[in-house]
Amino acid sequence: MADDNSNRRLTRRNALRIAGAAGAASLAGCGGSDGGDGSSGDGSSGDGSDGSSGDGSSDGGSTDSGTQYSTLEVAHWWGEGDGLEAIQSVMDAFKEQHPDVPFDENLIAGGAGENLQANIRTRVQNGNHPSTWQAWPGNNLLPFTDANLLKDIGDSVWSENSMEDAYLQGVKDAAQPAGNYVTVPLNIHRINNLFYNVEVVEDAGVDPASLETPSDLVDAMATVNDAGYTGMAHQTGSPWSSFQMFATVLLGETDADTYSAIFVDGEVDANSDALESAVETTQSYLDYIPSDAGSISWTEANNQVINGEAAFLHQGDWAAGTYITNDLTYGEEWDHVTFPGTDGYYALNMDSFPYPVNNPSPEATTLWCQFVGTTEAQEIFNPKKGSIPPRTDVNTDPFNDFSKDQIEDFQNSEAQPPSVAHGLAAPPAVKSSLESAISSLNSGAAPADVVSQISSAY
Repeated sequence: MADDNSNRRLTRRNALRIAGAAGAASLAGCGGSDGGDGSSGDGSSGDGSDGSSGDGSSDGGSTDSGTQYSTLEVAHWWGEGDGLEAIQSVMDAFKEQHPDVPFDENLIAGGAGENLQANIRTRVQNGNHPSTWQAWPGNNLLPFTDANLLKDIGDSVWSENSMEDAYLQGVKDAAQPAGNYVTVPLNIHRINNLFYNVEVVEDAGVDPASLETPSDLVDAMATVNDAGYTGMAHQTGSPWSSFQMFATVLLGETDADTYSAIFVDGEVDANSDALESAVETTQSYLDYIPSDAGSISWTEANNQVINGEAAFLHQGDWAAGTYITNDLTYGEEWDHVTFPGTDGYYALNMDSFPYPVNNPSPEATTLWCQFVGTTEAQEIFNPKKGSIPPRTDVNTDPFNDFSKDQIEDFQNSEAQPPSVAHGLAAPPAVKSSLESAISSLNSGAAPADVVSQISSAY
């Protein structure tokens, strides 16, 4: 008799699908060195991962109820700074609540998350993946769900702690890329921000709050340029900065439905005019970036905003941390507006922790995923990381004023489109091809040619 669960097992065939489909490394992710910061099983696999049965642990402790736990291995790429402090604070809180769960923190830093992702692909092929790992949710996880390697945790995790009621739809959609919950988001970084140096824009006579469309920003940068400043702090050595800028321009020139139709559903040809317009607008921005944009990082470019040499920066909200650490006063020396044309939208970049099938520590991983989804964990992690919680019922007291403003925008947003530059909107192989198209955009290729490359990516 055939094994009913064989199609969900970690077979070499499925592992190779992961290796092939997820082979493209990510450009930039939360906490990366230059990336900013940048269907699943049905629960009946017999691996005990619903938290109701023992996992045969020989190295675990026991709770008061006598449940045995295997070692919980949590892999992540937050190797330094605010990200490392934030995740270790969450881990410490988890261990305090669950002292009988043996815990193994596996830090695989570097490459803006690329090193961890390569490690996971190798370990999946070898059949010894960790209990859970830091991963972008959304379509980034489709290679795993297509291979039936992630478990449905709707009942075991998402039904707990009022999670479904506390998350907005865009976040919940990203947590169930194949139609059921397979991962738990811990944080949100917003993509559609426009930061600026207050003194520079005032000296140039530009009012950022008056910018209504992405094209309005072109005129503002021209005015800034005439006043003797750089219009936009930006880097082009890696395509991810222009990638997220282009996607945000498209969102500002169209709407969230068109954005998702293109980047999530791959309806490129039907929207080629909108894409060409967004390419043209983005390329016009590149007339006002630093002359050495091809050889600097985004943080080096942003130093021009900090030093009063440049007016604007389009970047994820992790950029706010650079102003705060440089002792610039929010609202007086630096400020931000929602990127022109994107009012009401909160473009999402997130980190999450998925639950793999055939989990090496099923009960412990369930406890971890449940904890990640609590207000407690998110109130511990996000103020330190400079991100905001995916839950809408958190206490905002621990957050700085900028983050409080971001939280208010998020909770009042009408749509939360997933970032394509950071892996949420498109699967890894598609995103890799899109990066090549953006490299062409940076090089000045004709808009129609860039759109053709985007079409070929799908």
